[in-house]
Amino acid sequence: MQGRTVKHYRIEETLGKGGMGVVYRAVDTRLERPVALKFLPAEFTRDPERKRRFFQEARAASAVNHPAIAQVYDVDEDDGAAFMVMELVAGKTVRKLVENRELDLLGALEIAGQVASGLACAHEAGIVHRDIKAENIMVTPDGHAKILDFGLAKLLEPPGAARDAASAEDISHVETLARTQAGMVLGTLRYMSPEQARGLSVDHRSDLFSLGIVLYEMVTGQPPFTGNSPVDTLHAIAFEETRPVTALKANLPASLQRVIGRCLRKRREDRYPDARELAADLKAVQREVESGITGATPLTARLQDALRSLRDVTPGTWFVPAMAAAVGAIVLLVILRPDAWPPLVFGVGLPALFIYRRFRHRRRHMLRKFTAKVQKLPEVRMVSVSGDHVTVVADKALAKTYVRVNALMASVNTNMFFGEPFTVTVRDDVSPDETRALLTGSDVLFVRDDA
Repeated sequence: MQGRTVKHYRIEETLGKGGMGVVYRAVDTRLERPVALKFLPAEFTRDPERKRRFFQEARAASAVNHPAIAQVYDVDEDDGAAFMVMELVAGKTVRKLVENRELDLLGALEIAGQVASGLACAHEAGIVHRDIKAENIMVTPDGHAKILDFGLAKLLEPPGAARDAASAEDISHVETLARTQAGMVLGTLRYMSPEQARGLSVDHRSDLFSLGIVLYEMVTGQPPFTGNSPVDTLHAIAFEETRPVTALKANLPASLQRVIGRCLRKRREDRYPDARELAADLKAVQREVESGITGATPLTARLQDALRSLRDVTPGTWFVPAMAAAVGAIVLLVILRPDAWPPLVFGVGLPALFIYRRFRHRRRHMLRKFTAKVQKLPEVRMVSVSGDHVTVVADKALAKTYVRVNALMASVNTNMFFGEPFTVTVRDDVSPDETRALLTGSDVLFVRDDA
């Protein structure tokens, strides 16, 4: 296929092969952008009804736009072979990160939170992924999680396979599913929800169960459900309970086990009702781990989360209008009540001056807080800033490094009141000459003693 042009896509190289088809790196010759082309096996699209459902779901998935979802650009056919055109995502899959032990607890929580946020967006658009697994979550070099293969998992369900209620045929269905799909989607079987394993109809809560399995793997390094055969694995998913993560690994907070345990409930009604609530609980666990304090979430944090859920805006959106309204109200009061200006000077003017001075230097203050947290990472050698760009130099930039650094910078930008957002780069390939240039040509915020 290399060098061949399909429609207006020029294929450059093979990226990977699996049970769901072959993925190629290609170039969209119309828009001159790199894309990923995924050709599906003929057995998936031979049935006309199955093919129709695939095209319908893939087109619906293409309308979902979220930073944590790899964009679906197009679906088409070439000589009877169906293919999907997707965003080309660079990075490593969560499977690789777990195998290489590149994730720490905060990194795992950050990735799971981003994925939950992406799933919430898809679920609200009526799209269920059905195949969330470690291989389908990519982490980019700048620390962002991307969910792959939206619109494909519908193909895993043969026409008329799903049932609406449990029956005595559950065990039989588990065995049939294992025999017919073990060689094709063995990786998928380990992440199925109980309703998928038992052949029941699925909804968005099935994705939350699968994400719970991914999170379990990220924090423990092992899957929650295993067996000597596919039948045993599916039986464990459908009917057996998992060992608590706190029993497998020391120093994990009980709140994390509560979150994972709720995701992995057998009855979907007992799981999280939606992905946004899951994302909020993951953020609460993340705060607990960062602070080192176990207990109830502070009132200010709960209020902040509630406000963000109601209005997904940054402070800069409302700060200037609010200040303008306050100044307008003061001017109007002075005009209508000239005798009121002396109390205003002391009651309003001085606090306003304090607030102005506070927010005037807020960018620098936020950057210092960012640096104070980043320098605690043992691999970080130096932090410098030039304009709006921050450079973090590390001995070795593992996934947990760039996930953590980018999550901290995202928090800084979210809480910025004004000005351009900061950008950040994590580097582990800085030469001695570049190090000297950073030390002399930029504002150095932190240098490790042995750097």
